[in-house]
Amino acid sequence: MQLAVGDVTLVDVARPVTCVSEDESVRRLSLDLPRRSLISHLGFEPQGGTCSRSGTPAGRLLYEVVLDALKGGGSPCPPVDSYMQLAVYDLLGSLFAPTDPPPSSRYANKVFTRIRGLIKDRFADPDFGPTEAAAEAGISLRYLQKLFTRCGSTCTEFIFSLRLNHAARLLERRKLLSIGEPISAIAYDCGFRDYTHFARKFRRRFGHSPGAHSGTLEKSSTPATLCSDLSA
Repeated sequence: MQLAVGDVTLVDVARPVTCVSEDESVRRLSLDLPRRSLISHLGFEPQGGTCSRSGTPAGRLLYEVVLDALKGGGSPCPPVDSYMQLAVYDLLGSLFAPTDPPPSSRYANKVFTRIRGLIKDRFADPDFGPTEAAAEAGISLRYLQKLFTRCGSTCTEFIFSLRLNHAARLLERRKLLSIGEPISAIAYDCGFRDYTHFARKFRRRFGHSPGAHSGTLEKSSTPATLCSDLSA
């Protein structure tokens, strides 16, 4: 495909690709996106090889992000904080969301949208999981799992993604406002009962510990009342 200024394309790194440019002044910014994290956040899997043109509002916003990154000093692709990472995910979701679904799947899409909204309202409840989501939506657990599977994710992954995203925002707020709230309390507020489980998933998602994210050293002690959360 031929790209113009501001265009965005998704490339599957598992497949070969060659970039050719006749203009040596052309500059590109590549973002390596973790597949599972992106799918969990969006609720669907964007297809590699697709292209979005620059005329859309989301395309223009993402282009501004690219320009700011290229103007930054040091590395041409500086690391982004959790807020910017989620913003990029949302912009990509807007650019590459499935459009005009087949008539036979419209009901399923409507149900899936309702379930995602329900989960977003309840994810902080530590007792809330796929079984409870299916019951509140009035569908079977098997059908719930099928809806998420067709998008390349699971209900459990989606719940944990929301919990971790919320935790990252609270940790950023803790850092900016110099709040002394224990990190374990933030973990519990986001739906985790087991701090060790939370810390392990947070590090896997963001590449560093919750303590490092909030600019403090992590405490080794955790409340004695903690028990296991949803299994990964």
